[in-house]
Amino acid sequence: MSFSIDPFHAMAVAKLAYALQAEGRSVIHMEFGQPSTGAPSAAIAKAHEMLDKDTLGYWESPKLRERIAHFYREREGIAVDPDAILLTCGASPALILALATAFRPGATVALARPGYVAYRNGLKTLHINPLELECEEAARFQLSADMIAALDPAPEGVIVASPANPTGTIIPPDELKALAEVCRDRKIRILSDEIYHGLSYGAPTHSILRYDESAFVINSFSKYFSMPGWRLGWLVVPDDHLEGAKARMGNMFLTPPSLSQHAALAAFDCRDELEANIDTYRRNRELLLEALPGLGLGNIAPPDGAFYVYVSVGHLTNDSLSFCEKLLRDTGVAITPGLDFDPVDGHRFVRMSFAVSTELVKEAIERLRVWLPTMGPNAQG
Repeated sequence: MSFSIDPFHAMAVAKLAYALQAEGRSVIHMEFGQPSTGAPSAAIAKAHEMLDKDTLGYWESPKLRERIAHFYREREGIAVDPDAILLTCGASPALILALATAFRPGATVALARPGYVAYRNGLKTLHINPLELECEEAARFQLSADMIAALDPAPEGVIVASPANPTGTIIPPDELKALAEVCRDRKIRILSDEIYHGLSYGAPTHSILRYDESAFVINSFSKYFSMPGWRLGWLVVPDDHLEGAKARMGNMFLTPPSLSQHAALAAFDCRDELEANIDTYRRNRELLLEALPGLGLGNIAPPDGAFYVYVSVGHLTNDSLSFCEKLLRDTGVAITPGLDFDPVDGHRFVRMSFAVSTELVKEAIERLRVWLPTMGPNAQG
């Protein structure tokens, strides 16, 4: 028996975007959460060095695991055993590894709606039941301790994402602590996706490990470290599941790319360069939040972190996928339909990534300024 898995519509938008680009069209890629800045310079230099001197076989870097543990001490004041850190081929395998290790088929795991498409589909793939909880705009599209406390029966697990994809909203520290306490009391295992940590614009981002040592934690070099194509992430595994996770890792994924591990270790020493990227995202965020309301797109939960704005277009369309395709064909601006993040209400929303250059954000705003008046109320795309 297998579950039906929904497509990742952003991939279809990207395919069309690159096809138009190949035809010579000017395309602004705001469909993926992909930094446009590239890997830090020292990481690239280290990769060049290792290509000349290393055989690059199967390998898991002890030094990198130690550096990640130091990262938790430095940023969070948390002691994490380097042996509890498993290096993965990006955050996506870390997600599957965590789910397969923590939950049996038939278990139920709660998650926010809207939320990242791979949570729902990853659970289905592993025959785990996703329990999507509607998180309204008034709650900034985030889970709360009260929501989890009200579930009857209690699920076996809950997925937390803060900052979240697609909204960029952050769960405040007090609420995150309360959520962890509810889950501890009800014996609910937490899986925390923290790949956008380091990307915030004032609101603090706290690791769930401050409040719950039994949580699984996913992180990645793709976002803050600006290394998406290097396919490197990590999973922090609680003691009671560590041996099982290591066994699954070895059988399903072996090791992540050796070259990426060498480069990532060097990336930790590029703090000034990485922080400069956040300054760019901050400016891009400000530009969008200033401009979109004047374009009739003011129904937004302003992002606290990550690099997305999740925007209601329900007054213009009931088909966000067709809306995105028409926008792309007409203007060259590629964005993502909300259907990827919310199978119930996502037809009324779109996600824009501002992880591009500031000049491209300005150009996208101008293209939207010209195009949006051509879309009548409740147009179908």
